[in-house]
Parts: sequence; structure tokens; C-alpha cells
Amino acid sequence: MQPTFATLRSFSALCVLGLCGLIACATLPGDTATEVPAPPSVLFGDLFEEVALAGLFADSKQWADAVPKDEPAAILARYADEAPASREDLRAFVEREFVLDPPAPAARPPTPGLPLRRHIAALWPLLTRHTPQAEPFSSRLPLPNPYVVPGGRFREIYYWDSWFTMLGFGRQQALLQRGMVDNFAWLIEQHGHIPNGSRTYYLSRSQPPFFYEMVALLEPRNPRAAWASYLEALRAEHAFWMAGADAAAPGAPVRRVVVMPDGSRLNRYWDDRAAPRDESWREDVAVAREAGASGKEAERLWRDIRAAAESGWDFSSRWFADGRSLATIRTTDIVPPDLNSLLYGLERAISRGCETRGDQACADEYREYANARRRAIRNYLWNEDAGVFDDYHWREQRVLGHMTAATLYPLFAGVATEAQAERVAAAVERHLLKRGGIVTSDRDTGQQWDAPNGWAPLQWIAVSGLRRYGETDLAGTVARRWLTTVSSVYAETGKLLEKYNVVELTPGGGGEYPLQDGFGWTNGVTVAMLRLYPDFELPRESDVPATAHP
Repeated sequence: MQPTFATLRSFSALCVLGLCGLIACATLPGDTATEVPAPPSVLFGDLFEEVALAGLFADSKQWADAVPKDEPAAILARYADEAPASREDLRAFVEREFVLDPPAPAARPPTPGLPLRRHIAALWPLLTRHTPQAEPFSSRLPLPNPYVVPGGRFREIYYWDSWFTMLGFGRQQALLQRGMVDNFAWLIEQHGHIPNGSRTYYLSRSQPPFFYEMVALLEPRNPRAAWASYLEALRAEHAFWMAGADAAAPGAPVRRVVVMPDGSRLNRYWDDRAAPRDESWREDVAVAREAGASGKEAERLWRDIRAAAESGWDFSSRWFADGRSLATIRTTDIVPPDLNSLLYGLERAISRGCETRGDQACADEYREYANARRRAIRNYLWNEDAGVFDDYHWREQRVLGHMTAATLYPLFAGVATEAQAERVAAAVERHLLKRGGIVTSDRDTGQQWDAPNGWAPLQWIAVSGLRRYGETDLAGTVARRWLTTVSSVYAETGKLLEKYNVVELTPGGGGEYPLQDGFGWTNGVTVAMLRLYPDFELPRESDVPATAHP
């Protein structure tokens, strides 16, 4: 029998808490219940932790993504019986009991030396996956339709990556695009929200809520009709972000909802688990040791690390109390302008979808939600002295003086006044605009979401937001400088990369893992910007190295 929507929601909550074991938490349309295991750290307990801390893998995510060859109980019984005493014995046990590198689908890589546009077109099939069934007891979540992955170590769908990736789709990817939107609607139906990515260990958090923008891409000339078609999913996502709002109070947030001093409601990033991340277990345990944190203090630190992962900015000085060290992370203390601008956009989209359906009461309700949020953003998240939208510390009731590209989100979503937008544009040009585009923040900390790195999604937010407020010269400058970075690095390496150093116009650095190529959102944003600025001159085919590879 097909589980009801309410039943699936309750099962999902158990999974989030790490208690679901082998409960059937997901089904595919027309299929019988499909078992979705708990996160590997819960499913394999002491074995998972021992392997994670032993450092058997250069990339901790490889262990979180390992596919067991047998039922967990049987593997754990053999683990207890054998009790591997050395690192070598432990490695041998893991290699015998798990598939460590599941093969990617066979696809022909792009021909070396292609012009940039043709290279990106050739990458779409290479990055496309279809996983209607998950391997038994693995961390993978099934999805009914094909989808595009970012590339490299990221072999599953990711939430906010996907909208920026879809920006580069053309008519040939129309069915793929609709299928990806339907995948996200399906995830909302099954789990009550869109997880960070399609892995069980991502179920406890989401990512920046761009789903309403994805839906709008389906009918760009009439987004209201698209929102009306996906209204139930949009309202369910809003309910996820506002869960606990009625119980929250000033100084006492509940989950993702923060009540401001005047009673208005804004949001923060959060994660429903307070434990090391499965995909970075060893690293998170090390941070707790560095901070000297244990017990409840360690749990809070791990939740703040996870909340930063929900933001997509993992990691950045904007989350650190001392502006430098991950050990001082305090993400859940911060009310950010980027998240709240997107939720304003979601509320506006729902209001317009309801209006299109003829449900005026619903339209009025969500319009008031949006108007109240806009007033609160302007009131609390505006830094008058710096002329930017800023992160707000709800405990200390003050803006934090951060100069980051997050200031551009209120322009992207239409939250800013004309005067605020003018000041933001001036501040961005003065502090964040570099030779190769917009730098993520004005601080160089070694973290990947700080200087000197620039990221495709933030360039698109900047260009879109500046154009919305008539700052067309600056928008064009940002776009052309970013395209220069991408195209020049491609000419040198033959690769599209996850992030770039926009100060030196070289590949980016920092982060918990090596620089990845592929790369979904860089591909999408590059194509979209070339459409906006068709006069930009790309490198000639003869300028691209024939030895390049994806």
C-alpha cells in the first residue's frame, strides 16, 4: 500500500533525527515502497566512526557514499567478530564489505580543444544521471527523472546548484529541465522539503530556496502560471522554512524561524541534527577538538557547521565569531540577507500563483507575509553606515559589518529601495569588484567562500540584481569580467571549474576538498551570461589546448 503524504512526512522526521533505521521513507510513483536507510553514521554506528576517523580516504565523502554489499546487521556482526586491529586490517575489511567507487555512467567526454560553448554543450550528457532506484542500504536517495550533477566528487543532485545549472539549458534540455523541477517537487512530497542533495545524510537540512525560480523557468513568459501549477509544492517548502513559527518568540528562535524584537519573523540557516556531517566526519571531529568543545558545546558547533552547509557558503568568515577560524562558527546566531530575500521571492511567487488560481484569500495571505518580510529586512538587515545589506546577530541585536556578495540578494529579489540599491552598487564596486568579477567577501581567510574566490552563482545574483535596479553599466562590467575569467582559464586548462580566483584570474582554492571541474553551475551561468552579452568575444578554437580534458 502506498504510504500517505502525512505518513511519509513523519517517517522523514525520524530519518532526520537518525532514528528511522530501515523504515521505508520514500516511494517512486507507481512503485512499491523503497527502503531508504538512515544516514550511514547511524546505520553503521561504531564502524562508520572508526573508519571515518582512521582517515582511510583522502576525501571523507567517499566513505559516506560507499555502497554496502550486504545488510548492515550482517556487516556489523562480522565487524564485531573480526575486530580489525590495525589500519590495514580495517581497510581490507571495508574494501571487502563495501563498493567504494561506484562507476559513473559511460559517456563520451568532450573532444579536447572545443570552443567553450560547444564544450559546455558536450558536458550536459556527461553530467546527466538517472537513479530511479537506490542501491540497497546506500546513502543515495532515488529520483524519478534524469538530472544533472555538478561534477567531480558531487555525483548526486544538489538543490541550489541546479537552478544555476538550468540557466544554461536550451531547447534540447527542455525535457531534462522539467524532469529536474519535478524531481524537486517529488522530494518535497516525500520528505517535506528539498534536501541539500539526494543523499540520506543531507535530509536534515535544505539549501538556499531557489525552487520558485526553477519553476519560473518552465514558463518564462508567464511564471505566474507555472507557480500556480506547482503551488502545493511551493507552499510545502514555505511551511518547512517556517516550521515552529508559532512557538518562536523574541530571543527564542525555533528551528529556522527567528522572531525579531518588534515581533516580525525572519529566518536563519539550521540543521535538524547536531552531529558531525557524514561526508566530513573526521574534519568536524577535528574542529571540535580544536575548539576544545565537548558534549553540548560540540553539538552546537556541529549544528552551526551543518547550518553553514545549508547556506551553501561552507565555509566563510561571515559565520565566524573571530572572522578567521571555523572553531568559532556561529551560523545559527545569524539572520542572513540572502536567505530572507529568497524567502521573500518564494512568498511573492506563492501569492501570484494563488491569484492565478483565483484564490484571493491565499494571495492576500502570502502577499502580507512578503510585505512583512520586506519591511523586516529593510529594518534589521540594512547597515546604514556601510550602505549594504548585512548579516544580523539576533542575540546581540546588531548587524555584523560584513562586506560580502550576500548584500546583492535583496536587489536580486526586489527587496531593496532604489536608494539602497544605489548604495549597494557603490559599495560592491568599491569593495568586491575585482579584475575577474565579484569576489565573495572582502576577507582572505583561506576559506573557499571568501576572497579571492568568485563563484558563478554569486556573479549571476549580482548581474541580475544590478540590472533589476538599472545599474546596467556595473552589471555589464561584472558579467564581462567573469566571462573573461572563465574563458581565459578554459583556454589554459580546457576545464570549467567550480570556483575561480577573480583577483588573479586563475583556478580557485580553499575548502575541504580539491578543486572540482565539470561544472554544473559554472556551465549554466556562463551560457546565460553569453546570452545576455552576445558581444563578448570568446577565445578562438585555436587558443584552446588540444590536450585539455574535462
